[in-house]
Amino acid sequence: GQPAQRLTGEDCSVDFFDLRDGTALTVGFAGNDLQEVYTLDLESGRQKKLTKYNAAALKNKYVATPEPVSFVNKEGNTIEGWVLKPMDYDPAKKWPAALDIHGGPRATFGTCFFHQMQTMASDGCFVMFCNPTGSGGRGDAFADISGRYGTIDYEDLMQFVDVVLEKYPAIDPKRLGVLGGSYGGYMTNWIIGNTTRFAAAVSQRSFCNPISDFGNSCIGYTFDAKEFAATPWNGLDRMWDHAPLKYAPYVKTPTLFIHSLEDYNCPLSQGFEMFAALKYHGVTSEMVLFKGENHELSRSGKPLHRQRRLKEILRWFETYLKK
Repeated sequence: GQPAQRLTGEDCSVDFFDLRDGTALTVGFAGNDLQEVYTLDLESGRQKKLTKYNAAALKNKYVATPEPVSFVNKEGNTIEGWVLKPMDYDPAKKWPAALDIHGGPRATFGTCFFHQMQTMASDGCFVMFCNPTGSGGRGDAFADISGRYGTIDYEDLMQFVDVVLEKYPAIDPKRLGVLGGSYGGYMTNWIIGNTTRFAAAVSQRSFCNPISDFGNSCIGYTFDAKEFAATPWNGLDRMWDHAPLKYAPYVKTPTLFIHSLEDYNCPLSQGFEMFAALKYHGVTSEMVLFKGENHELSRSGKPLHRQRRLKEILRWFETYLKK
């Protein structure tokens, strides 16, 4: 077959495309816009927006432009990230900030419109996000963190926070939040058990214990064995060492857990294990459950439930980051 060819010459997300008579039509995100239809010049890679279907949704709304922040980690890899400034930003004031962690881990953040982050920025919060070691889009060697969960990825995320705080002195280091879903939920659970630098956390559709998760996820019984390079029969101690649940006695961060009752990717029991461990050790925590939803709540859940999820996140951060 022919070698792969890059057609788009700008940062964007293409959800659908069609090629006809030498012209490409795409549906996706570009810039700070929601999804629209574009024509794509195959020679130059330039896009031209044809529609304004979603313009009304953002009318009179604050939309932050991602500002790039990158650093070189200890392995010599450049870690790319971005920051959203809060609405009505005043550099003379001190602001809270939230670290948002993507799922996967072989997923990738970019500069396209992300509703969850824009909602937090509109609520008066800096938002920082990056693609740590383990993320997709840079080949298998970079994405493979088998047996290294909670090590190099954790170090990348913490170094990224340090770099952001240095670049944006208006951020109050005492009012930092952390959140994420799926693998991002795992990392949220890991972070709160390994540092007390965050004043609040929101762990969504998470998992916390590869031992009890083994064989219980619809992803398949090979997932935990591959990702943690161990099974309960040949590496029980290694699996426990990489389980956020192990570090629950050290958690001090008020944490909100959000889970769907029909989540079979990261089973409901995983959320309950971490939530119960925090309650047992006297940590302020709550759990919000969504009936009739699954792992896709934030993406394809019922609109009312997706709104409620965002409201719960804002409520938690307003309670513990706005003090």
